[in-house]
Amino acid sequence: MNTLFNILVHSFRQAVVAAFPDAHIALTQIEVTQSTNPQFGHYQCNSAMKLAGVLKQKPRDIAQAIVQQVKNDGLIEKCEIAGPGFINITLNASYLAQRTQTMLQDSHLGIELLPLHQKVVVDFSSPNIAKEMHVGHLRSTIIGDCLARLFEFLGYDVLRLNHVGNWGTAFGMLITYLKEHVPDVLSGKTQTDLLHLMEWYKASKKVFDEDVDFKKRAQLQVVALQGGEPEALKAWELICDISRRAYQEIYDLLNIRITERGESFYNPFLVDLVKDLERKGLVQISDGAKCVYVDGFVNRDNEPLPLMVQKADGGYNYASTDMAAIRHRIDVEKASRIVIVTDSGQATHFAMIFKAAEMAGYLDLSKVTVNHVPFGLVLGGDGKKFKTRSGDTEKLIDLMVAAMDAAKAILIERKSDLTPAQLDQDAKVLGINAIKYADLCCHRTSDYTFSYERMLRFDGNTAGFLMYAYVRINSIKRKIGCDIEQVKRTATIELKHASEVALALHLNQFSDVLAQLAADLFPHRLCEYLYNLAEHFNAFFRDCRVEGTPEQNSRLLLCEITAKILRQGMEILGLQLVEKM
Repeated sequence: MNTLFNILVHSFRQAVVAAFPDAHIALTQIEVTQSTNPQFGHYQCNSAMKLAGVLKQKPRDIAQAIVQQVKNDGLIEKCEIAGPGFINITLNASYLAQRTQTMLQDSHLGIELLPLHQKVVVDFSSPNIAKEMHVGHLRSTIIGDCLARLFEFLGYDVLRLNHVGNWGTAFGMLITYLKEHVPDVLSGKTQTDLLHLMEWYKASKKVFDEDVDFKKRAQLQVVALQGGEPEALKAWELICDISRRAYQEIYDLLNIRITERGESFYNPFLVDLVKDLERKGLVQISDGAKCVYVDGFVNRDNEPLPLMVQKADGGYNYASTDMAAIRHRIDVEKASRIVIVTDSGQATHFAMIFKAAEMAGYLDLSKVTVNHVPFGLVLGGDGKKFKTRSGDTEKLIDLMVAAMDAAKAILIERKSDLTPAQLDQDAKVLGINAIKYADLCCHRTSDYTFSYERMLRFDGNTAGFLMYAYVRINSIKRKIGCDIEQVKRTATIELKHASEVALALHLNQFSDVLAQLAADLFPHRLCEYLYNLAEHFNAFFRDCRVEGTPEQNSRLLLCEITAKILRQGMEILGLQLVEKM
């Protein structure tokens, strides 16, 4: 990606090579970072200290030699050497203005699309059939959606997959229970819903744990289902359909697009998978089960940890379907990258799956990148796993409705002149945005504490703060009443005030943030960027009057590109916008 940071790093790498052509310096030893303090410039190069040991020279002398070789191509206004050999870099305001103008005029904000269409599979959300989605599914759903949106914006061919748990022992239990206790549901004589399914699932689990004969019948029912027995399949389809309708209500509220391809999709491939692993000598028998042992993975007793691919009774489990899924996504979907978003408790499982896929020859890491994207827990105010007052796991639909109700109360309190329909719509946008952003702005591997009060604020690092900055820009344009497209055709951006330069610099770092997010898959980086962008814009708005000044058109263009970046960044996060607040 031709980002500002990459251009700067390339310039300094060229300078180091030119200054020390015979030293064979590794490019990884040449580092450029953003300055932590504006008084030290925009960026810093601190490589002179690292190179001192290699070159056997004083760091300050090395820094001087590097600065002398930096090309004067309009990018850099000045380089200053400080302390023992820090190089403080200030970029040229004219260069930033020109680059910002290019971003404004380009429909893709000056960000290069992929030269070659590459396939990315993003596996996220993944609830279990016959169970309600709860707050634990929130993180997987919105983190996965954010990453899918990012890759789509960057030009990848993205396949969004919902690997729902719709196969295995749970269905053997539930189908057996329905056959024996509520047969009219399976025959279609009695209509039901997800709430009843959950009650029957809990009852079936209790009987399964207490009744040995029922447990055996349920296990045989799993084998029948996986073998394609018509009656079992009909019951399974009914259960899946009821669950699917409930999930879709949540996906619609969250504005999530996703293709269901659950564990059952891979059932036809499991027999061949196990045979192939056997042919390759990777299967060992343990208590009648077929297992793959992966070097380096042990249990608590320091014994080899098995990856079971077929149970002793002939049935399969989630390890079987996950292996089949990896194979299918590489061989059939031709994915160049596979991203799987689940809680951190599954980190060892997927590390074993990826390694076993390598051992079997399905996964070639020189051609395909695989990422498990783990995340922490959502906590309540007591610092424990987020639950309802009764102690049950918080239902996701209840949490979302509560957020929308709270948002509506805030909008009414602000004495909005919105119509009832607009009030409902804005409350929905504000409430859902608040939930998403409060999650995404946290480091995903950390736990975070859920708080309606904090997430619905209009100050600080919140969705409301970003929305307010965007709405303020719209207000400026409406107040001036100009044709912004005409201004874009006739005016140019000029950066004179320090706040203008700081804003333009930050705008030009958008592509750097997206590149970093694509590499490490941490959405909080984009949240931090957008929060800082709103802060930079507020400083610009405070220091640089727009309306009625000689700089009006230039500053209008800065407002316009800020709004475009805010809008695009929020869309990548999965947030919706309102034009007025």
